[in-house]
Amino acid sequence: MAEAGANEIYFDDGFMENLMANESIGKFIEQGEAFRTLMAYYKCAIMEVETKFNVLNEDFSAEYDRNPIETVKTRLKSPESIIEKLQRKGLPFSAESIEQNLSDIAGVRVICAFPEDIYLLSECLLEQDDIRLIRRKDYIAEPKPNGYRSLHLIVEVPIFLHNEKRFMKVEVQLRTIAMDFWASLEHAIYYKKGHNAEELRAELKECAETSAALDLRMQDIRARLDEDDDSV
Repeated sequence: MAEAGANEIYFDDGFMENLMANESIGKFIEQGEAFRTLMAYYKCAIMEVETKFNVLNEDFSAEYDRNPIETVKTRLKSPESIIEKLQRKGLPFSAESIEQNLSDIAGVRVICAFPEDIYLLSECLLEQDDIRLIRRKDYIAEPKPNGYRSLHLIVEVPIFLHNEKRFMKVEVQLRTIAMDFWASLEHAIYYKKGHNAEELRAELKECAETSAALDLRMQDIRARLDEDDDSV
């Protein structure tokens, strides 16, 4: 999920005019209303998943007097990114093609204080009987070569419309505060060029390892504090 604001406007007049000037995606324009409807469905799916995490956070707060979630961020993939991905995969321009072939249109990012909270929350989400797990990638246990760490889930969640129940895909990313800060910095230098670009990337990978070790140390301190409270 790319770094983006929580509230983006899609298919506005300016964007549609630019698309209409491009003959290669005329079919895309013809289905404008279908795309607007599909984006509305994805927004509903985002709200469903965001609510589930907010409920879990309140539940843990009431039961254990702590909140495992620091923040929840959401985003819809931009039209430009959707088009680029369809082109790259050689897929047709249609709402049906998007829904069937792309799984990261809707995104929810959950920021936690500690690594163990990531796994706890993911288990709680997947245990809910209306959630379907499509794919799971654990980049915490197996970081990407550049040092990236996060737990990725592709899930299907039902949205209840006035005349039907519809399952929509949502990409869920769970990461710690340190992982999120690192990812923001990595995104900023991803396209950077110049004589020091590789040096910066190497240093950033070292930072990923350092922040991961810090996450575990902080988690251990928190566990020892909990043990002291239990012994009182």
